[in-house]
Amino acid sequence: MMTGNNRDRGIVLSDRLSAVAGMVTEGNRVCDVGCDHGFVSVYLAANGISPRVIAMDINEGPLQAAQRHIREAGLTQYIETRLSDGVKALEAGEADTIICAGMGGRLIIRIIKEGGERVHAMRELILQPQSEIRRVREFLRNQGYWIADENMILEDGKYYPVIKALPKEEENTAAVPEKKEPDSQRIADKYGPVLLGKRHPVLYGYLQYEEKLCRQILMNLEQRGKNGQEKRKKEVRQRIEDIEAALGLWDAGKAGRLL
Repeated sequence: MMTGNNRDRGIVLSDRLSAVAGMVTEGNRVCDVGCDHGFVSVYLAANGISPRVIAMDINEGPLQAAQRHIREAGLTQYIETRLSDGVKALEAGEADTIICAGMGGRLIIRIIKEGGERVHAMRELILQPQSEIRRVREFLRNQGYWIADENMILEDGKYYPVIKALPKEEENTAAVPEKKEPDSQRIADKYGPVLLGKRHPVLYGYLQYEEKLCRQILMNLEQRGKNGQEKRKKEVRQRIEDIEAALGLWDAGKAGRLL
């Protein structure tokens, strides 16, 4: 049984997976990479969000579990499973949306890179990186994508960002600045331009948590007083400065400085 606390037509997803599924544009054909047990794929098909889903995983075990869930839901005519490393088993033009959720940022970047035209031709990328989130945002920006929407979920004590990226030609130039100053671009990449713009409450909690953690790290470094710690101290101070700048956005009077 799928676990979580969001129910729709008998399908149950965790808050994190609900946020991922909620980013998909209705009517799009979906390629769910690293589908694991197929929970998102089943949800999208069962609720009529996607007319066709290709659920992929590199491992046989999760794919077999996904196949079982698909059969139990009576959705075999809507969802196809494929054993695949990234999108290697996908043909160009078969999907409008790619989902890469629950994997490291470096792996997501590799999947997009190796996907080449198969990914580039898609209408949207729904990404939920577990690590190196700033790197993922920088990569998207440098590869000609813009971040159209973001969400952030706190689940079981962990923070999960969800990103919806579109090809640059679909960018709403009236809503997205053409260019940011280097410092503000770094902060937007680290914490999410849309999350900051929304003043997302979960991001606010995350920033407070990070600030407290960084100040504790800095205090420990200063108490040790060992040589060779200056570089580390400088890095932590920079993190604190960036967090303070991001938190400043919750003061409406400072909003124009970064966005």
